[in-house]
Amino acid sequence: MKKNVLSILDVKDDIEDIIDLGIKLKQDATNGQTFQYLKGKILAMIFERASTRTRASFEVGTTLLGGHAVFLNKDDIKIGERESVEDIALVLSRYVNIIMYRPLKKEDLHEFAKYATVPIINGLDMDEHPCQILADLMTIKEMKGRLHGLNFVFIGDGDDNLTHSYLLGCTLVGMNVTVISHKKHWPSKYFVDQANKIAEKKNLQVTITDDIDAVKNADIIATDTWVSLWYEKERQQIMADLKEYTITQDIMNKAKKDAIFMHCMPIYYGEEVTKELAHGNQSVIIDEAENRMWTQMALMVKLLKQ
Repeated sequence: MKKNVLSILDVKDDIEDIIDLGIKLKQDATNGQTFQYLKGKILAMIFERASTRTRASFEVGTTLLGGHAVFLNKDDIKIGERESVEDIALVLSRYVNIIMYRPLKKEDLHEFAKYATVPIINGLDMDEHPCQILADLMTIKEMKGRLHGLNFVFIGDGDDNLTHSYLLGCTLVGMNVTVISHKKHWPSKYFVDQANKIAEKKNLQVTITDDIDAVKNADIIATDTWVSLWYEKERQQIMADLKEYTITQDIMNKAKKDAIFMHCMPIYYGEEVTKELAHGNQSVIIDEAENRMWTQMALMVKLLKQ
């Protein structure tokens, strides 16, 4: 039976297993071990939006696992223009064993997953970024030695695909989550409601606020680009709304002394964070970027073992 990962909720019972396998793959590779988990397997990568880390991490990771990756951009494939989503999904499923799709339209991703006969991984859509949350959780576990009981704080654009994934993913592994943002940019109600349901079962706290002082007691502080592709026309207003939420060392100092800083990149220095902090000794952004590869490798191994 094929399994799609369109949301982190699709692997809600497997998150720590995926993270632990990612850590093991990373350690084994460091010790010189080679892998053949995906020998004879092929990944198709469909990008309707440009990428650096997602493409490189999936392509290199597939190669390290003994498989092969095929890249298709939006001009190559023109989903919904030259051919229907259904036809492309059915045909590609005959060529490859697994597909990563970064869509412009979330609806296309879900329709593609409906018709594909191989596993589909969401490479980022307007609402969620499941691959990034897996990498971030792996990084936190490496740095902190645990996930359960930590205080995770996001500062910036709360109505963002990564924020939504943090709300779901961090509560699923037992973290308290705080989102600090201008009220106009608080997370979508659906994701807050889902996070609260998870938190209630696990006796956790989910806090949505505009108070920057809520960063107190944070073990992890994270942010993301303020203006994503889908909201480029609203750039000027978003920048004005969030100008008080740039993360500086002064804000970082309000958190716990051993707090770490995270950002999935690309970074717009001086907007969501200062360069001094992003490249300071509390930052783990490069580890985080590397771990995209290891967690995605682990995810593909898990999906193709189904």
